[in-house]
This record gives sequence, structure tokens and C-alpha cells, in this order.
Amino acid sequence: MVDRDGYRPNVGIILTNTKNQVFWGKRIRQDAWQFPQGGIQHGETPEQAMFRELQEEVGLQPCHVRILGRTREWMRYDVPQHWMRREWRGNYRGQKQIWFLLRLVGRDCDVCLRASGHPEFDAWRWNDYWIEMDSVIEFKRDVYRTALNELVRYLPPVKSARCSGTYR
Repeated sequence: MVDRDGYRPNVGIILTNTKNQVFWGKRIRQDAWQFPQGGIQHGETPEQAMFRELQEEVGLQPCHVRILGRTREWMRYDVPQHWMRREWRGNYRGQKQIWFLLRLVGRDCDVCLRASGHPEFDAWRWNDYWIEMDSVIEFKRDVYRTALNELVRYLPPVKSARCSGTYR
């Protein structure tokens, strides 16, 4: 499903933990790290697609996360010709995405990269929210920065550990 401008509707997912670190998945057999993302199927809302992609790529169910926010508008990126499948060339330009910011309310061990028959990641890690984008494929970097900048306002403050002991 490609719109008249040549963009495939898609969702992007920025999953955070209680330290406001973000989930990065390493693409299978590549040295490229990215946020979970995927296409919106016919008849799906962006939120429905987000939950489906989250389960397929990361193994998390809706009960494992809380939605903190989402981008207001579609964000677009063009895919270079040499990255496109042959059958897409012609009217396909790239992706248009709605991004979601989620908080993991489950545990790290709830993440399962083999939840689907076609895993997309072979490793994952938590990184600082404002990590350098060097390991992200170049044509997605601007959309990642824009999504992070728009969604940062939804991040709750990090609770610091306080000592409850008595001092003399």
C-alpha cells in the first residue's frame, strides 16, 4: 500500500525504560541499529500497527508497555534507489511514519527477538536517549532526530535513588 506520492504508511517505535534509555535493535546480519518499525496494513490504525509490530519484532504485548505520546504529523524519508526492491522501483519513494514513544512497564526479560517466524533483530540494547546516530542507516537519521526531538517532551522525569538511612 503506497500513497499517491509514493510513500508507504509505516509506524516507528521509540521504546524507553525507567531511566529514559531507548531500545535499539541490531538488524540481522548487519552492523546497523534501529528502532522497531513496520508497515501499516490495510484497515489498521497506526496504533494497531504499532502494537502488531512491537509484538512481531520485540515480542512485547500491550500489557508490557504504556503509550507516552505520538508524533502529530507524518514524517517522511526517501529510500535510495540501490536499497529498493526491484518491484518497488517506479512509484515508490520511501516511507511516511507516525512515531510512538512507549514506556516499558514489563521487564527486560519480556523482550523476545524470536517472537515471529521472521525476526528482524539479532541483538538489542538500551542506549541514552540522545545517542549519536552513526550506527543508524544514513537515510533514516533525520527522521530519527525529528521524532526524538518531538517526543522528548513526553518523557517523565527519571526518579533518582535516595538513601533512606539515618545519618549522625
